[in-house]
Amino acid sequence: MKLKGIAALIALASVDAAALEGVVVNAAGEAIAGAEVTSYKNKTTVTTGTNGEFYFQGEPGELHFDAAGFSHKIVHTDDRVTQNGRVTVTLAPTVIEQVDVVGLPIHASTIESAIPVAVLTGDSLREQQAATLGDTLVRQPGVNSNFHGNVASTPIIRGLSGPRVLITQNNLDVSDVSRVGPDHAVSTEVSTVQQVEILRGPATLFYGSGAIGGVVNIVDQRVPTDSETRGEFYVGHESVNDQKAASFSGLTGGDSWAIYGDGFWREADDYETPEPAEEGSDSTTVANSSEESSGYTLGGSYLLDNGYIGLSVGRLDREYGIPGHSHGEEGGEEESVLAELEQDRYQLQSEFEIASSWLRSIRTSAAYTDYTHAEIEAGTVGTTFSNETTEVRMDLMHQTWHDWQGGINLHYKNSEVAALGEEAFTPPSESETFAIALMEERHFGDFLVQLGARAEQVTITADSVLLPTIEAHLHDGTEDDAHDHDHAGEASVTRVFDVEHEFTPVSLSAGVVWDFAPGYNLGVSLSRAQRAPSAAELLSFGPHIGTRTYEIGALFLEDLSGDEAEFALSNADIQLETSNNIDLTFRKFEGDLGIVLNLFYNQVDDYYYQRATGLYTEFSHDHEHDHDHADGDEEEHADELPIYIGAHADADFYGFEAQGILKLSQAWQASVFSDYVRAKLADGGDLPRTPPKRFGFDIDYQTGPWSANVNWTNYAEQDKVAALETSTDDYDLLAASVTYRLPFAGNALALFAKVENITDAEARVHTSFIKDVAPLPGRNFRLGLRGSF
Repeated sequence: MKLKGIAALIALASVDAAALEGVVVNAAGEAIAGAEVTSYKNKTTVTTGTNGEFYFQGEPGELHFDAAGFSHKIVHTDDRVTQNGRVTVTLAPTVIEQVDVVGLPIHASTIESAIPVAVLTGDSLREQQAATLGDTLVRQPGVNSNFHGNVASTPIIRGLSGPRVLITQNNLDVSDVSRVGPDHAVSTEVSTVQQVEILRGPATLFYGSGAIGGVVNIVDQRVPTDSETRGEFYVGHESVNDQKAASFSGLTGGDSWAIYGDGFWREADDYETPEPAEEGSDSTTVANSSEESSGYTLGGSYLLDNGYIGLSVGRLDREYGIPGHSHGEEGGEEESVLAELEQDRYQLQSEFEIASSWLRSIRTSAAYTDYTHAEIEAGTVGTTFSNETTEVRMDLMHQTWHDWQGGINLHYKNSEVAALGEEAFTPPSESETFAIALMEERHFGDFLVQLGARAEQVTITADSVLLPTIEAHLHDGTEDDAHDHDHAGEASVTRVFDVEHEFTPVSLSAGVVWDFAPGYNLGVSLSRAQRAPSAAELLSFGPHIGTRTYEIGALFLEDLSGDEAEFALSNADIQLETSNNIDLTFRKFEGDLGIVLNLFYNQVDDYYYQRATGLYTEFSHDHEHDHDHADGDEEEHADELPIYIGAHADADFYGFEAQGILKLSQAWQASVFSDYVRAKLADGGDLPRTPPKRFGFDIDYQTGPWSANVNWTNYAEQDKVAALETSTDDYDLLAASVTYRLPFAGNALALFAKVENITDAEARVHTSFIKDVAPLPGRNFRLGLRGSF
């Protein structure tokens, strides 16, 4: 009997050891209902009840606790303190919104990552959403926009943009041509997304060498991971361009299936500015800044006990003007130059928990994207851009091994990009990437260590690279006649040839987060990331009207040794761009005061950029007019374009991002932010279009159903400019909004009014290629209604 009793006690102890129960409370010991408790080991989440209690069957391992208004907390199985077989977890209040990053295979949040991370979601995202992605994110510390007349803009992260900042949709490349030219819109729509994730600094380990400067990941629910019924909608109007917009998204399902759908529509006229948009003009309207956009997404998933698999299809149509891309007609009027964008995107996602001794889960993402946009002048298609991309990512996450958590990422991407027509400055090309990456993390007491490595093979091929003959000339410096030139001759080489370049970028990263006191941590991240130059950076040779330049790629060289200016093939090896980066982050995230401070230094070897040659060339092209009085008339227009040639040199980027939030009372909250980046060549000289220093503050008020916000941002003068670049004056932007929330049939509705640029200030964006013809919009009133269910 004694032996049987001992055996029963051992069995009971075994059962108890394989389960965990507890309660979540605040600092006063009061239960927190609705807190989410997630087992990182088992990928399961439970929600605390009204009494704050939770229960896990089996050993949950590392636990993550989240509750609205409270700081995220991690509890490890080996260091939890129990009383009577229960664990009590106390959460501290916070004023910093703490959101998990969906796009990374290892756990990270806005306060628990060695690399600086920002997430825009919920009401904050809806209040800042704009017609373009770059303009939506422009108030995030460290993020600017290359504003292109209200119709196109891409994010600039710490002074880096273009092929160095990767834009993804659910972790996969959006696969447009926005990184080739600033007049090309990003093919994603913010009004229907769930959150936008911003990874500052090199994120090459997770996304590839195209993310050497950072990542903007757009997260939506197009492939559902659950079947909980929910949705939201929005309707709104803006005065400055008579914009009308509407959008919706919704998800529902059953025990083993889920379906999702969204759609949007937006229409706007040319926008108004406080002063004449262009010097010498009386018009306060920016020509060719209208747009009409629409799109939809349909998706569905099959839900299993250990995961899901789903498929989605999305369609985007957009017609928008291209400011700065116009030619004068007789009578002084400008012709309308439009872009017609079409994109079809098919995406597959799956994630399964694996009952294996070494493999924990498999996550797969795949997408096929067919993108086209045509630039139309006087009713005739002048140039057509296309991008056909196939991409597959697979994350193989292993079981916890000696407390290390992580896995292997396999990645394949093939992109066929073409530009055909008179203004096709880059030849058709194909880029193919194979990659393997390893990512690991482990907690050592108060320290979180994150390690990673990635190796890629990148191949760029093109079978019709052009070396055309152009006439290049220098200005003689007179002011009387802008076309009185001292001709330096013309290029003498004409050739069509094939190219194939293969690169092997390797990236390494190590980071540590130290929780040195309750509610405080320090993060240090060191990385060495490599990038293969893009096809456009290497192979371009032609007029790029969107930037008002004549671009020549790094595959060519300029020879001014003789009496004539010549351009020929370079015999030099094509170098990898190598970034050596250090990030230091300080965070205070508990209590009524929150602080985030990031310091960074990025030393880049063989930084690729467009260098001004001082030469100019005349670019002429014909197009047909379909006028009543002269059908089929042909006219020739000539533009003088400065010649820029691809160069590479060592460069330095350094600066900071700072943000502070103070809860003044239950109703009032104040926040400040500032950011700064210095971008220069190591041998002297400034890099072009570097964002100026910024400083701003917000005052927020909320009581009952009412909330209000006032924000002000100062953009400093930017006089650290590259050769042939002009400085930009400082300016201030002031905005205010008020929102009234009311319940309706059990759903949440919000009626809001907002006024932007209250002082009607003239503001020209230094990072814009067309700042001299397209300043920011003037005073703008927005009215709208948004709701969720």
